[in-house]
Amino acid sequence: MNKISLYSEGIYDVTIVPNTFIDLYMPSANGAYVKVYLYLLRHIGSSNTEITISSIADHLEDTEKDIIRALNYWEKQNLLKIERNAQDEITAIYLADLSGLNKTGHSTATIDDALEELDSVTVSEPDEIASNIHTETEPAAIPTYSQDKIDELKSNDKFQYVTHIVELYLGRPMKPVDLQLIIYLYDELKFSPELIIYLYEYCVSKNKMNPSYIEAVALEWAKEGIDTEEKAREATLLYNEHINNVMKAFGLNRTPGQIERKYITKWVEVYSFSDDIITEACNRTILRTQKPDFKYADKILETWFKKGAKTLEDIAILDEEFAKGGRAKTVPNVTPIAKPSANKFNQFPQRTYSAKDYAELERKLINKGL
Repeated sequence: MNKISLYSEGIYDVTIVPNTFIDLYMPSANGAYVKVYLYLLRHIGSSNTEITISSIADHLEDTEKDIIRALNYWEKQNLLKIERNAQDEITAIYLADLSGLNKTGHSTATIDDALEELDSVTVSEPDEIASNIHTETEPAAIPTYSQDKIDELKSNDKFQYVTHIVELYLGRPMKPVDLQLIIYLYDELKFSPELIIYLYEYCVSKNKMNPSYIEAVALEWAKEGIDTEEKAREATLLYNEHINNVMKAFGLNRTPGQIERKYITKWVEVYSFSDDIITEACNRTILRTQKPDFKYADKILETWFKKGAKTLEDIAILDEEFAKGGRAKTVPNVTPIAKPSANKFNQFPQRTYSAKDYAELERKLINKGL
């Protein structure tokens, strides 16, 4: 792993965290990204300014991929500049001097040539309610709007109404980062006032009020073509139904965690399985493991997906093939699907017997002299 040289426009004998960073950048940033930036500041203030991606990852107990993702995010925010060699390895990191920024994040002085404004790179962050479990990308950086633009929109009655309602949802006065995000939603994503209000209503109902999270949900909606309040309500209602069905099948009376939500999203959006099939996998998981195990259920559903199963009938065929030792050898050895009986215990899978089973049972009874 190559060593990386770290440079700064300021020389610190202590770890100094600029107020501009705390006021403007930290509130909307992922916590893991903040740790990486603070770690860079710490090393600027030490005698050893040579670090590696691996050393940062080890110290912060994170993956190298996560460290690179954080550096790319801060590069996009113009808080640092990254130099790379021909092998695309990071060789140097330059931290920008934030003392030259005003309260809106605009530069009030010329930054050194080594810290010129970078070419924009489009990145995105998946929303935890609509992301593939294998997808990990960075959040997009929203533009910084000028005071003239802010004043222009503040004179718009519809925009004023939106900011007023958002303040009520957040339960606090509007911060600059909140205002910048709302302008982005209104001016860039072309969200209607009704859609912006529902976006905040939805996120606050999930106790998610971080601007980064709200932005991620908005970007996912835009990506999926959700451009009206009605479409957003339908999408969130449908997803909530999927969640409720899974939690009910697992016998859990709580809100699913982030990883659990990603599993559910994978089953619904990547595998395109119906609730019936997902519930069947959950039921088999409980019978096999005696506990709600999302990872085990995922293995069952992954196997069905790879086998091309799309209905409960397809799964029944896979069960039959497995019982005969046929092509479905990789199907988990769990209880097969049974037709429901008329009694009140029909929630338990009913075992099916073949002619061979009855013949074997008869032989045992005869041998016992019964």
